[in-house]
Amino acid sequence: MKIACMAALISFTAISVSAKPVNYNIIPEPVEIVTNGEGTFRLSRNADITVSDTILNFEAQYLADYADRYLGIPLNTDNTTGKAAISLVNKNNGEISGGYRLSVSADKGVVIEGNDAAGVFYGVQTLIQLLPTRAGVLPLLPEVVINDYPRFEYRGMHLDVVRHFFPIEYVKRYIDYLAMHKLNYFHWHLSDDQGWRIELKSYPELTQSGSEREGEIFGLYPGKYQELPYGGYYTQQQIRDVVRYAADRHITVVPEIDIPGHCMAVLATYPAFSTTPDEQKKCALTWGIYDKFNNVLAPTPEVFEFLKNVFAEVCDLFPGQYIHAGGDECAKRWWRESSQAQDFMRKHKLKDEEALQGYFSHFVQDVIKSKGKTMVGWDEVMEGDVSEDCVIMNWRKPEEGLKAIEKGHKTIFACSKWCYLNIVESRLQDEIGAKSATPLSVEKVYSFQIMPDSISDKDKKLVLGAQGAMWTEYIPTTWKLEKFLFPRLAALAENVWTSEDKKSWDNFATKVERQTERYELWGARYSDAFFRMNDIKRYR
Repeated sequence: MKIACMAALISFTAISVSAKPVNYNIIPEPVEIVTNGEGTFRLSRNADITVSDTILNFEAQYLADYADRYLGIPLNTDNTTGKAAISLVNKNNGEISGGYRLSVSADKGVVIEGNDAAGVFYGVQTLIQLLPTRAGVLPLLPEVVINDYPRFEYRGMHLDVVRHFFPIEYVKRYIDYLAMHKLNYFHWHLSDDQGWRIELKSYPELTQSGSEREGEIFGLYPGKYQELPYGGYYTQQQIRDVVRYAADRHITVVPEIDIPGHCMAVLATYPAFSTTPDEQKKCALTWGIYDKFNNVLAPTPEVFEFLKNVFAEVCDLFPGQYIHAGGDECAKRWWRESSQAQDFMRKHKLKDEEALQGYFSHFVQDVIKSKGKTMVGWDEVMEGDVSEDCVIMNWRKPEEGLKAIEKGHKTIFACSKWCYLNIVESRLQDEIGAKSATPLSVEKVYSFQIMPDSISDKDKKLVLGAQGAMWTEYIPTTWKLEKFLFPRLAALAENVWTSEDKKSWDNFATKVERQTERYELWGARYSDAFFRMNDIKRYR
């Protein structure tokens, strides 16, 4: 569809002088935007930011740092005595978390009132989008009132650091990207067949040997092997640092330890945990090993003791409510071929291998619950009849999410067809990706229907929200990651934040160019396939 862009996309300084609405280029689209007059407020250098209480000191400093770093406009947050140019107010009113009201007037400046500290932070993100997208432009803010709150409680994004590893400073940058898009959960995929990425004091061998693989595969599966040793892991100090960094930005880190399949890195360290303990294992050297290599845990006392200790330590490291225990793509053939596994099933009256997976899930869930936390699992965990209080993350067809809701599970929709941002955006792109993958355009991400039509009003509360994913089999570098991430992350953000009646693809499309200007300001790379696919003329 050809989209006619507004000339120059109406700049942030533009003021409504007629009945024609102004496009403020805010992503995600707020609940309500009201033009409050025809004047402007000029944000001056060294202007004061005041806070209603010290809990908002971070929000004030965050805004000051942004203005200084990206626009060269210093703002004052210390011992302000003059008239505030920007006032941050925490109403702490018990209303929807993340809700806020932002008002700009020519004589009173900017006031951001949040339902809570998170609301103030999101109001700051909206204010940032009213600022220039390059240094040297005077920040003239239009008189406007914006009332806003998020559609869903859970607004997440995932990062796989196993297939390809990213340094801790870049993980923080990734979290910044999520914060700038008003997302509030960071799903950190820390273990898989190709490596173990988290230091555990109870099992130091995991990072001594399980964090490294002997070589690297280039190209599509099975690819071309090169002896290029590859590895890395995060220390507990680094993990705590990331957790604090994310919390400051009102983002909760959800760690994932994937069991009982996808465990080749564990088995490379502890071969005795395999159903074939006499076979030496090593970290997988390629992708797509489902049903090709024995990567499942054996149901032995030693394995369950291992799982108890691992998840207890992970729970202690991550203060958030959710701990992800994987459960996807568990190849049952290895249990069928194992006399030990079959004996275990008979002893525990497990009717089949799916029930055995359920046994693993229940065991880990009990450990997580004992720590006062909630287990999250990919939708396959339902095959083992996992208990109702497990949150289901639906990565396959939406029908699996509907099954979860019917069974009473709280559900997060992360369906690959719409949410896997590692899929190529266009067949015209030269980036490699899964051969069978249908391209995932910006519009397709935007169009994903998070709340199914068939769901009853009573069950709507079970839909926590949605999440994007970034699997990194074919994404070895940060620059490539960002080209897969942007601008589709903006589409995901608006889809999960903005109410359905306020969403408009045509309106969103007019905002994308301004959004890419912000990416350039941040020093982030992005794909320009959106402009080619929609035949949009760019004005810079």
